[in-house]
Amino acid sequence: MWTPDITVAAVCQKNGRFLLVEERSKSTQQIVFNQPAGHLEPGETILEGVIRETLEETCCHFTPEALVGLYRLAANNGKTYIRYTFCGSIGDVDSNYDLDPDIIRTHWLTLETIRANASLRSPIVLNCIDDFLSGVRYPLEILKEL
Repeated sequence: MWTPDITVAAVCQKNGRFLLVEERSKSTQQIVFNQPAGHLEPGETILEGVIRETLEETCCHFTPEALVGLYRLAANNGKTYIRYTFCGSIGDVDSNYDLDPDIIRTHWLTLETIRANASLRSPIVLNCIDDFLSGVRYPLEILKEL
């Protein structure tokens, strides 16, 4: 039976830079760069998931404002990922939280630096940023939780 993994991610931009997390891939053990992102947990809404994942991976509170897109990736590990990517506003680091143990550090990077980075977690990372910069936005009301 085919069961895709559902993930959520946040595209965060401030002062012309994008927030990425540096992490160790569990499947390859390589150091990779990704948007704050992760798996949707049971019983959690899609918006709750992206807010939680962003806080866990950056120690910053994220407020989703729009859906940038839905992305399907058939990964080399045999899994299929469906990724809901949001854009919105992000606060400063909240010292009441610690980074998720899988996160090495966070970075605010220019688009040029991201494009030159050979260690992006997947092609989705840059694809989401390109869509965001192209102005792709869908209202949050498009999401229906039944």
